[in-house]
Amino acid sequence: MKKNILILTLLFFSTAISAQPKLSFYGYIKDLSMYYHPVEPIPVSINKSLDYLFLNEIHNRLNFRWYASEKLTMALEARNRIYMGQMIREFPDYEDFVDDDNGYFDMGTVLLSAESWFLHTMLDRAWVDYTSGKLQVRLGRQRINWGTNLVWNPNDVFNTFSYFDFDYEERPGTDGIRMQYYTSVTSSAELVYKIGHNSDETAIAGMYRFSKFDYDIQFLGGWVGKDFVFGGGWAGDIKGAGFRGEATWFRPRDKNNTANFETFVASVSADYTFPNSFYLHFGTLFNSYGTTGDAGGRSFFAPDISAKMLSLGKYQLFGQVSYPINPLLSANMSTMLNPCDASLFIGPALTYSLGNNWELMLTGQLFFGRDGTEYGDYGQAVYARVKWAF
Repeated sequence: MKKNILILTLLFFSTAISAQPKLSFYGYIKDLSMYYHPVEPIPVSINKSLDYLFLNEIHNRLNFRWYASEKLTMALEARNRIYMGQMIREFPDYEDFVDDDNGYFDMGTVLLSAESWFLHTMLDRAWVDYTSGKLQVRLGRQRINWGTNLVWNPNDVFNTFSYFDFDYEERPGTDGIRMQYYTSVTSSAELVYKIGHNSDETAIAGMYRFSKFDYDIQFLGGWVGKDFVFGGGWAGDIKGAGFRGEATWFRPRDKNNTANFETFVASVSADYTFPNSFYLHFGTLFNSYGTTGDAGGRSFFAPDISAKMLSLGKYQLFGQVSYPINPLLSANMSTMLNPCDASLFIGPALTYSLGNNWELMLTGQLFFGRDGTEYGDYGQAVYARVKWAF
């Protein structure tokens, strides 16, 4: 059934392309290799454990835009990924993990599979956009980004993403309808309905944005899954330094559901680029439901992140520096710290331009801390990636 949906969608879009020359097409191909060293050997059978894991991923993205008229635009974006290597051979369940589509429509499928590799494809964008005057309506799977910060986004209640998922630049999408009305050049009202299989997966929320005192300010509220949400945020600058913040209060719709909880999540950040292009970025996160003790409990491969639980700890600190060493080579270093349990993440990265639209990146995700702390059980991973954009 899933394959039929993908095939029919592609056939429809192919027909549209042949009938209309107003088409935009672009994408990329990436080859990402990962070496992962866990804190403790991972058992794969009674007599066998692994001290390391290796995974290789070839990732092709195809993005289409069809400008059917001045008011009507259609988009289709697909991810095609080949996973191969030791990790697939030792953990065949990883195929099911990749094939998990959290949208209302299951638009991903494994096309081919063998003992040590599989090919997976997914549509993470498939929408129709109608714009007339001050009104814009978009229907389908789309990215709805309400966050203002660059790392933690309590306002991003529809499409929460993990900072550690660095290879997915486009971020997840939502199945639903989005209506925006531009009340002026600098203000707009927005309403989003996310379709779900039940009331706990359904969401309907609104946002109002406006500009005041050279700041972009927003307020939001509505029903998102199991919670009522109320929040707001801002984005501006202080003497040339970017200054952003956002906060959201999550209140359970069903007070008798003891498995759900109330929390207030807030994040503030500042960033500045010096004249020589040296870049500094600092941020902090507060989660009223988070613990001040050891905050372990998440998996390296399945962080299970949401805007409500961006961190298991009550407090988080973030820092980042980057600098273009020369026109071809740039360096970046980021870090996260849970000050309560003293666990730490360090992310060094080097990016080198190999030529027109070719890029090489070397990066690491290094986690440190005691057993049971927020980052103490993750281990270390290093990555090498070659990317060609077209």
